[in-house]
Amino acid sequence: MINESIAALADYGLKTGLIAPEDRTFAINSILAVLAIDEYEEPDRIPDESLENTLKSLLDFACENGIIEDSVVYRDLFDTKLMACLTPRPSEVIRRFREEYAESPVTVTDNFYKFSQDTDYIRRYRIAKDIRWKSSTEYGELDITINLSKPEKDPKAIAAAKAAKQSGYPKCLLCPENVGYRGRVNHPARQNHRIIPVEICGEEWGFQYSPYVYYNEHCILFNQKHTPMVIDKKAFEKLFDFVRQFPHYFIGSNADLPIVGGSILSHEHFQGGNYTFAMAKAQVEKEYVIKGFEDVKAGRLKWPMSVIRLSGERPERLAELADHILTSWRGYTDEAAFIFAETDGEPHSTITPIARRNGSQYELDLVLRNNITTEEHPLGVFHPHAELHHIKKENIGLIEVMGLAVLPARLKQEMELLEKALIEKGVNSLRDDPILEKHADWAEEFSSRRTITPENVSDVVKDEIGKVFAQVLEHAGVYKRTPEGMAAFDRFVDSL
Repeated sequence: MINESIAALADYGLKTGLIAPEDRTFAINSILAVLAIDEYEEPDRIPDESLENTLKSLLDFACENGIIEDSVVYRDLFDTKLMACLTPRPSEVIRRFREEYAESPVTVTDNFYKFSQDTDYIRRYRIAKDIRWKSSTEYGELDITINLSKPEKDPKAIAAAKAAKQSGYPKCLLCPENVGYRGRVNHPARQNHRIIPVEICGEEWGFQYSPYVYYNEHCILFNQKHTPMVIDKKAFEKLFDFVRQFPHYFIGSNADLPIVGGSILSHEHFQGGNYTFAMAKAQVEKEYVIKGFEDVKAGRLKWPMSVIRLSGERPERLAELADHILTSWRGYTDEAAFIFAETDGEPHSTITPIARRNGSQYELDLVLRNNITTEEHPLGVFHPHAELHHIKKENIGLIEVMGLAVLPARLKQEMELLEKALIEKGVNSLRDDPILEKHADWAEEFSSRRTITPENVSDVVKDEIGKVFAQVLEHAGVYKRTPEGMAAFDRFVDSL
């Protein structure tokens, strides 16, 4: 039985092109070494099954024979070690990437994305578990996803991670030293991970895909040096250099301050991909002419957050204007609009930038951000407020800014229970349910204006979640979409 699974894994490598026929015996012996098996006999029949099932058989063998503990953390570390037996060396992957890039940037990213899935660095079978839908709002169709692809750690693994010796290698999950790293209970294995060196504005950067793929070809571009995130003129220039080299991709950066920034502020990186978000489709609702930059188109976007879109054929001019806007915004205070550049010496204002190509035009969306907190809003004034935390409490980073909600896994069960309760017990039952109580105000409100039936309850709940996400983005907008808010937005632009 184990020989069948070993042969199936080697043949998976052949089918996907990870190994050549000449590599098959070498791959089988590598798998045997990982499994601590000394002998092998080629089976008469090799099962034609999914990679997930083949790995499961090998992992079950490892657990039954005491090689690893039966826990998702240890299984993930071990199956990555198995996939390393099929994964080509970095130099070979890089050489192939460079050869294919010379033919077409689209072809090379298509192939590298497939490769990153074939090696199981991106676990297709886990990504498929994510729940995704689109929700129509006044701002266009927003993307909603409930993330189920990150496995929950069991208590034993959590305890082991706490007890584990703290290591500074690799310094973080983005550092190039992750390539080939075997991992540990508190750091994922990366033996099947490959990065592509790219030159960005004369600096050495790395290109890879996100293992969690929140959208199509979700890539990460990172500085090869472990250096902190910073939004400045150079950052804008780096974004443009990337879309010059990969014109079919967008690229954006999280802001460089807590609350409004990303999860890894300690390492400079951007996120991009081959996907068109609702924000990219949003229209300019008011055009601006900024003195000294009459050659650059500028305008306010019809979007729940506060966005200035710049466009033109000369990226260096867009970067200059973006730097002028950023510098002005960092120092801008408008007490009437509750915009404070700093309090007690702590800076609050920054920008989330997103760059893309649109034909011969370059576009740069500048999302105005501010991370001030108050007693009423301790997590942030321009952050989802408490009444929306039953759906989304986490920070609003680059991906959400563009119109994709990454919602917590708990919502899968909660929405199933909510739908059942609305049909079987009615909305008034929610306040007596410890799990659903937090959704009661929301459910009572939408139930009062919608007819809910067994046939439509799931669609209604999904639609209402989309409306909540639109509100989340409105809360994160520094200028509200009211006459007063838009007047305040115009006051800032006038100050430029």
